Amino acid sequence: MSKASPLRVCAPLASAAALLAGCTVGPDFERPVVATPTAFFRVDTTTAPSRPAASPIVTDWWTLFRDPVLTSLEGRLSEANLGLKAATARLLQSRAQRRIAGAREYPSAGAAGSYYRERASSNGILSLMGTRPAASQPQSAAGTTPFGVASLPGADGSPPYDLFQAGLDASWELDLWGRTRRSIEAADASLQESLEDRRALLLSAQAELARDYIDLRATQTLLAITRHNRDVARDSVKLTRLRLIQGVTTNLDVADAEAQVATVDAQVPTLEARRDALMNALGLLLAEQPGALAGELAKASDMPILPARVPVGLPSDLARRRPDIRRAEAELHRATASIGVAKADFFPSISLTGSFGTQSLALSNLGSWASHQFVVGPSISLPFFEGGRLKGTLALRTAEQQEAAILFQQTVLKAWYEIDDAFTAYDAEQRRRDRLAEAVRQNRIALAVAQRRYTEGATDFLNVLTIQRALLEAESGLATSSGQAAGNLIALLKALGGGWETTFPDTRLPGNTSNSKGTGS
Repeated sequence: MSKASPLRVCAPLASAAALLAGCTVGPDFERPVVATPTAFFRVDTTTAPSRPAASPIVTDWWTLFRDPVLTSLEGRLSEANLGLKAATARLLQSRAQRRIAGAREYPSAGAAGSYYRERASSNGILSLMGTRPAASQPQSAAGTTPFGVASLPGADGSPPYDLFQAGLDASWELDLWGRTRRSIEAADASLQESLEDRRALLLSAQAELARDYIDLRATQTLLAITRHNRDVARDSVKLTRLRLIQGVTTNLDVADAEAQVATVDAQVPTLEARRDALMNALGLLLAEQPGALAGELAKASDMPILPARVPVGLPSDLARRRPDIRRAEAELHRATASIGVAKADFFPSISLTGSFGTQSLALSNLGSWASHQFVVGPSISLPFFEGGRLKGTLALRTAEQQEAAILFQQTVLKAWYEIDDAFTAYDAEQRRRDRLAEAVRQNRIALAVAQRRYTEGATDFLNVLTIQRALLEAESGLATSSGQAAGNLIALLKALGGGWETTFPDTRLPGNTSNSKGTGS
């Protein structure tokens, strides 16, 4: 009976393995269902000057303020911010890990060659053979004579010899239970997590830049208001001194007027320091040197005007927009795939290995057919006792998936609360701003009347001072409220998850143009 060749032995095994390769253990990931409310907001915004509209959200939401300087700063942010560059580097690391995981789908192959000059030890393993060559033994193991007794240990030792080898090696672990496929699935989800981390960081940086810019304009407005009120207070000092000369008032009014000037003027250095700090904060976001943006931002500008309508999209779109929800979903996907990896470890693993090469004691014979050698065949590994390690790993991965599912629900619920709070705060601040605007208007009228009556001698200067302070407080409050209303709008737009689409407009992994499963070395 003829001997079966190794290839004939392995062929049926390979065919059976190919049929089993479609088997994948572990649960399949199913995208969780997100419960959405019928509307984003519970407050009545029909009378608000700036109110939400259920139209598609604007991805470059900062353009709603119609401020060219803010638009320019936001346009430079994604390329300049160092935090985003670090996040991009982490994304590249995740992509490399995905490539490493994908390489396990394919066989590994390599070539090797070697040359050795060897000599057997007289006191080593060959000494167990108990054969010693004669002192006059003419044979050697240089490759020109057979490998015989001259190589056995003797009184003169074994002669050295040359050994030339060259060959190819290949191996492939059959993915019978889907362990590799689940590992790749987990790596894909991990890569998606890194992508969503970068998107979330971009969205936060965009909102932080817009907030700092609004605060800067509000601070500059406060500074202008303070300086104007200081000038008004100085006019009051001139008036009281004139009336003192005329003998119709006392030094008390002059001292009160001087104190008012000093009080108002004391606020200027603090506001100037805050203005410079905000310009530096914007410069840090854009990776600029301290003071680099002074020429661009030092000139005061009006506060950005709130848009009449704010497009907020539909509640059902929230899960596709917010990076934190998308990341939580990817984390749940990764945890689910990891269960399949843990389950696959319970089953046998089969690898196909093979090598082909040549070996010769003489380089001239290395290419002859008689020098060739090969090894081919399967190997199987079956775990039957691991001390509970496999069961513990599976229990760990299952618990991690349960945690990821809970965290996903928590993330979605937190998002709804953030949006609801943002809508409420935005509407409330607009109403507060409108009342402060009315207070400013009335205080200006009151101050004009009080100054006229003081000039006519119909009232004392304390009344003028009281109204001046009230006007300064109302004007400062109005400027602060205007900035807070714009800041609340920024918080609302951030909570809605818009902005990152300007960098990555689709859901595919960025730059993933090559075969991410891994090819070559």
